[in-house]
Amino acid sequence: MVENHGKQIKDDKTYEAIRDQGASKEKAARIANAQARSKTGGGKSEPAAKGGRHGAYEDWSKDDLYQQAKKVGIEGRSRMKKTDLIDALRHH
Repeated sequence: MVENHGKQIKDDKTYEAIRDQGASKEKAARIANAQARSKTGGGKSEPAAKGGRHGAYEDWSKDDLYQQAKKVGIEGRSRMKKTDLIDALRHH
């Protein structure tokens, strides 16, 4: 039977399952509450899936590489060739 963890925990079943996997109380509460919000459609979305995936830099246009280099603050980008931009982004 699922224990009631008080009004701070919105999804007691998920909370207990995450705690059983060894997560801290804080982490379990954060995940359980986020999932409860996503089920009800209120507040923030559910916990994010792994992100940061994008196509290989070689498949990007030089302009897209330039914009990304600008976004992350790579200096000297205006004088770089496409291969230089790729190298700079990978080693930033």
